Amino acid sequence: MNTSVNLAGVELKNPVMTCSGTFGSGMEYGEMIDLNRLGAVVTKGVANVPWPGNPTPRVAEVYGGMLNAIGLQNPGIDVFCERDIPYLKQYDTKIIVNVCGRTVEDYCEVVERLGEEAVSMLEINISCPNVKHGGIAFGQDPKAAEHITSEVKKYAKQPVIVKLSPNVTDIAEMAKAVEAGGADVVSLINTITGMKIDIHKRTFGTAIKTGGMSGPAVKPVALRMVYQAANAVKVPVIGMGGIATAEDALEFILAGASAVAVGTANFYNPYATVEIIEGIESYMKQYHVEDIRELIGAVK
Repeated sequence: MNTSVNLAGVELKNPVMTCSGTFGSGMEYGEMIDLNRLGAVVTKGVANVPWPGNPTPRVAEVYGGMLNAIGLQNPGIDVFCERDIPYLKQYDTKIIVNVCGRTVEDYCEVVERLGEEAVSMLEINISCPNVKHGGIAFGQDPKAAEHITSEVKKYAKQPVIVKLSPNVTDIAEMAKAVEAGGADVVSLINTITGMKIDIHKRTFGTAIKTGGMSGPAVKPVALRMVYQAANAVKVPVIGMGGIATAEDALEFILAGASAVAVGTANFYNPYATVEIIEGIESYMKQYHVEDIRELIGAVK
């Protein structure tokens, strides 16, 4: 039984990875689960300089999930290269680094710096606000998304995954735009913009009023978008958004995802990733599936 998948020449032992921002760089989780079991660990977003993130409160529980307004707090690329990469290199799993920035130049600086590091792939988070264009995210304008992808590709030594924002009218158009820019893989969805209000205090649930919603409630939207993206592009797709069980993961794979990422579920079930890997294996045995690639996009 073969569970391995190939993403732009990078072979993963199985299709299960972590969502950026939900797993740190695996240090806390490494005490509870065997990181060697994972197809890949996707790190928290890293920028060219340390980012303090947003003021608190910046996490709020909502029906069917959570809102986060962390603001991509991170220690910057220098600390990341000294501390996080050496930790992950101890394990037999692929290392995917999520990259964020405020300008195209910020992204390119990080990507260039990572060229010499032992990481397998780069995931470009284009849901960051583009400071040069009044704060609209790179990932909400097809031309901006294509441009940043093509610029990053000039510096990237590793295959580039572009992570798409769901806060757009036409996800297929965005997927095609980054593919045209040279993306080797696309991943989706990032969080959906949401809000919570405390009726007793008459205040917002997060200090910046809104937050990114993730968790089980976004899954049907994510699944629809992954299906649309997978049918719009020729490059592999990584699906995410509310995946908490093997059944969830298999839905995304059947919809066309070559791999899946687990995010919010890690917070309330640190064993979620390993349970999903075992569940996929059980499903393959049950239905006599010899190779997981038989399942990718099997629903047409």
